[in-house]
Amino acid sequence: MIGAYYDTVFTSAQDQGLPIETAADHAATAFLDGKPAGQGKRKCSGADRHAAFWASSFLRMLPAQTWQQESLGLALARYLGQDRFACPDIVAHVAALAPEVLQQAARHAGLVLRHDSPRWREIEALADSQPGDFSEFVQVFRIFKQAHRLRVDELEHLRQPLAALTPLDLLAYTSLYAFEHLLPDLLEGGSAPDAPDTQEIWDAIEDILTRKLATYDAASLRLTDTAIAASLRQHLTPFLFPSNEAPGPRHDLYAGFTALLDAQIELNAFINQSAEAFSYDDGIRFVRQGERLEIIEVDAQARAAWRSDGDKLSRLHQYWLYRGMDALMASPDLLALVSPAHLEANLQAFAKAMGTWLRLQEVYGVAEQVRTEAGSAVDVFRALLATELMTAFYIEDFLRPYHQHLQQLGHPWMALGRLAFGGLLQPDMQNRFPITWSDREAKIARITPWTATTEHPKGQARAAEAILDFWTSDWSVLAERLHEGDAALRPRWQERPVLKMGRHLFQLPWMMAVQNNATAAVNNLRRLGARRNEARDETRRIEARLGTLFEQRGFRVLVGHEFPAGMGEEEDAGEIDLLCALEGHLLVLELKSTYQRRSMKDAWMHRTSNLRKAGWQLHRKVPAVRHALQLDASLRQALALPPGAEPQITAWIVDTSIEWDHQAFRGFLKISLEEIQIALRDDRRWLNDLEGLFRAAGAGDAATRIDTGAEPIDTLYPDGFSARKFIEVVESAAIWTAAA
Repeated sequence: MIGAYYDTVFTSAQDQGLPIETAADHAATAFLDGKPAGQGKRKCSGADRHAAFWASSFLRMLPAQTWQQESLGLALARYLGQDRFACPDIVAHVAALAPEVLQQAARHAGLVLRHDSPRWREIEALADSQPGDFSEFVQVFRIFKQAHRLRVDELEHLRQPLAALTPLDLLAYTSLYAFEHLLPDLLEGGSAPDAPDTQEIWDAIEDILTRKLATYDAASLRLTDTAIAASLRQHLTPFLFPSNEAPGPRHDLYAGFTALLDAQIELNAFINQSAEAFSYDDGIRFVRQGERLEIIEVDAQARAAWRSDGDKLSRLHQYWLYRGMDALMASPDLLALVSPAHLEANLQAFAKAMGTWLRLQEVYGVAEQVRTEAGSAVDVFRALLATELMTAFYIEDFLRPYHQHLQQLGHPWMALGRLAFGGLLQPDMQNRFPITWSDREAKIARITPWTATTEHPKGQARAAEAILDFWTSDWSVLAERLHEGDAALRPRWQERPVLKMGRHLFQLPWMMAVQNNATAAVNNLRRLGARRNEARDETRRIEARLGTLFEQRGFRVLVGHEFPAGMGEEEDAGEIDLLCALEGHLLVLELKSTYQRRSMKDAWMHRTSNLRKAGWQLHRKVPAVRHALQLDASLRQALALPPGAEPQITAWIVDTSIEWDHQAFRGFLKISLEEIQIALRDDRRWLNDLEGLFRAAGAGDAATRIDTGAEPIDTLYPDGFSARKFIEVVESAAIWTAAA
């Protein structure tokens, strides 16, 4: 039993002379960090910790101002975000003492979309007991509930006429939609001003397919040639090859699919842009105007920072592409493998693969080989190269000719028909349908040449098989997981774009041709593969490689420093990821390695869990380091710090993600790992689009210039590198500012 654990933490802090606010913060932080974990077979569950924390006597004696602390607000949000444990008296207590804290916790708990939760009913009851504070608040929630229900009901209504369609049938209509509505705009470099963006449409399609898989018999996904032919003959080929002698296109089903997709896009937009914005975007407020809600911006700086982080991520993508080009041009062996057919497209594929490989190595600590879920060892660079070559193939052999046919014929179905028919007329009958498929052996044979090396100029079938394993999502397995309710880490189809149904592997040319393979690779390894055996080694490599960069700049570096036994509080502070000393400056770095997030909710969760915890860790570690330097001569010697001189300590949270960049957590700045690396390498020039590769242009016009020539000098250190100047460069975000 946990017993009075949190009261003990609180009392211990007060016994050290800490004020009541700090003592409460310590106890709440312990709760948020999952302490105590328990021992042996007696593990503490989340419900156990909730019961112990909310029963703590110190909570009932806290003044209102203490509840304003982030840790206590997050603890309340954690309570309101679960349904297994009930403590309605704490809700009533905080509502009377600090109603605005409870309101924010209710938002952060996502209750706006959880109206069936008993925690929501506890909040709803406050509209009667404390109408002055909660009547309007509850009314806002009810408006959200009604709007959400209308959209869900509409989606269910539109789903019924399509209930008999199989997942493959839906893929057929998805592909028709993509070639009619998505690709023309992408190829022409424009879109309707109010139209949803491509990612929003892809997400909606994925949600429709996920719902279908969750309700579909997994055994029926083991498709035969006969089943594939029957599906496409009914739902795809009539659009491409209309005939008076065969059943015509099912325009009714296509219209039904389009309506369903529009409804799913609308629901997703409501969730992402309204409900989750209400819950997790503290830069805005929703104000009721009668029966509708209006958004009011209350923190323009916070919203601008969010947009700035998105811009930084885009610039980092181009940084790694330029790095990839540079590395490719310096590698004659790799250049010799580039096929002269479609030379520019293949050069770009090699450069992109090399850039992503450098990023995975330097930022995420990935080794040359990793294990797939199937157990095979895959060469990561070859896996990246294969998917980039797939993309190049689909651009050159699908998108470009489709674009030409569309310009000539003026109708997407006619253009698709000509594209598909042209493939059938080739001597070896190439599949140029908007969905491609083959059995595993044929796909391995297709990929094998892409695994060529100087030692194996014809490639290796085993390497190709491992690449397929790396990029494949088995829909039968996924359907079974969805049936069981285990969908927490389901692969997004861009992360694993080879779709397995039975012995057949399917790909969507329209998606593969335009998706971001770098993000797909990062999240394949870091999101889906977060629990891989190699993940811990990757974290160590991140620390070691960053340490090497600091050493190359003259720093004395300790990686993974642990305080000796018997150091008391220093020992309890835990391991120091990086200590870097130079010229009287000492950097204390706390590293966090995760994945690339897409939503405000995911980013908020990262801020209030990983980054919050990192701030707390530095809060404990910096005093421990300072104290250890006074007592441990060997530590000072290892860091080349002269005796008696107090170093100027700077501590940062260094994170592989870009969200919440340059924001403080318990007073410690959060910096992206890539920013640190670029500042150390002094190569911010790659952040600027020197060759115009990323300027607005149609996808069909993507020519690549690889000869960058000599760049103008753009150094961050015109007077030479120094520790002081490096810290100034990082804390002023100088790498993001273009040179004058």
